[in-house]
Order: sequence, then C-alpha cells, then structure tokens
Amino acid sequence: MKKFMALLLALVMVFALSTVAFADDTYTLDVIIAQYGPNTQEWFLGKGMDGSNFVEKFEAANPGIKLNLEVISWNDLKTVADTRIASGQAPDILNLDTFADYANEGLLMPVSEYCPEDLFADFFPSFIDQSVIDGVCYAVPDLASARALFYNTAMFEEVGIEVPTTWAELEDASQAIIDFYNGEVYPWGVDMTTDEGQACFAYYAWGNNGGFVDENGEWAVNSAANVEAVNFITGMVADGFTNPNPATQTRYDLQDMFAAGKLAMIIAPNQLPTYVADKGGEVELATADIPANEGCTSSSVGVMDRIMVFKDEAEADQEARNAAVAAFLKFFYDPENYVGWVSMEGFLPAVDSAVGALVESDPSFEAWLGVLNNAKFYSTAKDGWDTVKQGVIAAEQAVLNGADAQAELDALQATLVK
Repeated sequence: MKKFMALLLALVMVFALSTVAFADDTYTLDVIIAQYGPNTQEWFLGKGMDGSNFVEKFEAANPGIKLNLEVISWNDLKTVADTRIASGQAPDILNLDTFADYANEGLLMPVSEYCPEDLFADFFPSFIDQSVIDGVCYAVPDLASARALFYNTAMFEEVGIEVPTTWAELEDASQAIIDFYNGEVYPWGVDMTTDEGQACFAYYAWGNNGGFVDENGEWAVNSAANVEAVNFITGMVADGFTNPNPATQTRYDLQDMFAAGKLAMIIAPNQLPTYVADKGGEVELATADIPANEGCTSSSVGVMDRIMVFKDEAEADQEARNAAVAAFLKFFYDPENYVGWVSMEGFLPAVDSAVGALVESDPSFEAWLGVLNNAKFYSTAKDGWDTVKQGVIAAEQAVLNGADAQAELDALQATLVK
C-alpha cells in the first residue's frame, strides 16, 4: 500500500506539473545560462538547432511560457548573479557551478518542489549527491567534464621519453623536453588564474593524498600534504618547467599553446581534442592519468555545473511557476535537445538517457564516463566553498611571488574555523 501511494503521489505531481494553465498564456521565466564556449550563444539564441535555437523551439513546444534567457560569460556570471540577487531581481533559473551559499541563505527552492520524478531519476546519483545539504537537494547537474593528462605523442617519441606517472618522473620528463627543444617548448601547463586556480590546487593536493577537506569532511586546506603540493607545483614554475606566467595565463591560453605545438603536456577537460581541432591544430595527442606523488593515488578531477531555481515569494501563482520550470527542465534534458548541446561543446552528460546516443556518435565518450565515475569533485556543497576557492588561488599566487605556503594556507584555514 505504501509503495502504491508513493507511486500515486509521483504520478499526481507529474500530471500537475504538465497541466497547469498559465495566466494570460504568457508566463515568463528569467533564465541565466553560462557561456561555455563560442557555440553557447548560438545554440540558445542564434540559429544553432536545425536552423532554429533553443528558445524558439521551447516556446513553440510550450505555448504560454516565454523565456527571457541571457547567456553570460563565466568571467562575469557570479558578479552579475549576485548583483541581481542583492537588488531583489534574482533570476528564476540560474546555471552556475556553486550553489551552497545561496542554499544556506535560504534563497533556493528544493529540487523536489519543481523537478518531475522521472527526470530526477534520470540524473546520475553521484552528480545529484554533490548538490545535497542536510538531506535536501537544491540543484540539478547541467553537464560535467573530467580532467586528464593530454600529451603530444610526437614530441614524446622524438625526445624518447615515457609518459610520467609520478612527480619525480614529471620533473625528469620536463627537463628532457627543455634540453631537447632548447627551451622552445614548455613541458608542463599550469593555470593558477582566478579562472582555474582551484583546479590547479586540486590536481596536486589530491595527487598527494591531500585535498580541501579531511576524512571527516571538515576544511583542512593547510594540511601538510597540501603545503607540499603547493610547494611542488610552484617549484616546477621556478625551475622553468612550465608556461612562464601561471597567474595570468588561463587554461585557454594553455590549450592554444598545446594546439600550436608549444606545450608538451597539459591537464585539460575531455573536450580538448575538439578545441584543438577548432583551432586548426594538427597535434597528435593521447591521454593518461594525472601524475601523483610517489606512493599516492592519481585522481581525476570531476567538474560539474548546476541548474538551480530561486525562490520568488512575490509570485502569486507558485504552482504555475513550478510547472513552467518543470517544462523548461524536461525540454532541456530531452535527449533530442540535450545530446546536441552536450556533444556540441564536448562535455559529458548528466542524465543516463543521453549516454547511448552520445556513445553511438562518439565511442570515446564511454571511456570518459569511466574516468568521471572515479573522479573527485570540489567541495561545493559545503558552506564556505567560495571562500576556499578564492583563497587557494590567492595562496598559490602568493607563493609564486615568494610567500610561505604554510603561512598562506594557515591564514586561509583560520578564516574557515570559527
């Protein structure tokens, strides 16, 4: 009987979310989408989907719902969102990586209030787990990527070296590349900018059995393993084994160098081959595990962005609003739309229903799904993540300029433990 009642309630919710009448047939959703690459704007607002765009197709399929949709650069996205929230103009739907601070401030709606049960069950559970606080899910995954080591196979054959698996081997390989190419090729790519500096910290901290939190899930940014990790990678920079300006050269700069044959190794997301091809690069490349310290385990870094819905206490018809949000989500994640979106920018899917089509069109997706299953994620569900993210970047950059790694991470840790 309990199972029957649960099923009945689920069916009632799905039916209700699909049959609400919209006042005056013009319910409008304000939506902010992150700009993932050169194709994002075109796909959502241009002529990217069989001559039409996502907004046009959605509104044609959902009469009575209008989308006021904006695509905003990652560089400006958080600032724009926070400014609008502070002025009482929060969007209905926001696509962003972080969510915990919004949830802890009581600004977000629980996913259970607007996401149809069948769609929720389609998301990979490991992805959903990253958006749960105190047993409540506050966001759904938009898409994902995983990071791995890419290397120029022709260079490795020419130099006569093997792919490094440890930090010591990485240093030896870097020296061999420097010697062979007389400094004209950078061996190793490093991005410590505000764009990806937190990923840099993760690569080496996790590769030294450290990380953002301890075994109890408490912040531990100043652990001995993390200090050693920061000293290692800043030491690589000091030794001339990397690109010259890690604090200002973003991963896109590094990817450009790799595509041009000026960089031998780079840690990058799974869409790097697409990026290189779009740049006209003719690099022979292959992937491998990210090198770890001797005796430590290599970990891939999983990166997942989210779609979240803000509360609107002033909305008189919450049922209509929830139904409009549900319609948006169902249309976006429909494989007919979602597969094109994910594959266009070379990302990994967040829903199981898209896997078959993606693997069929590109068999390499299957291997990357295995990498993603073993990936570690940022501690974005933990209160204070934004402080940690910016703090580890500032610490790395300070150490680049001669500061003490232990002192920098101790200072950051002190802001987190009150």
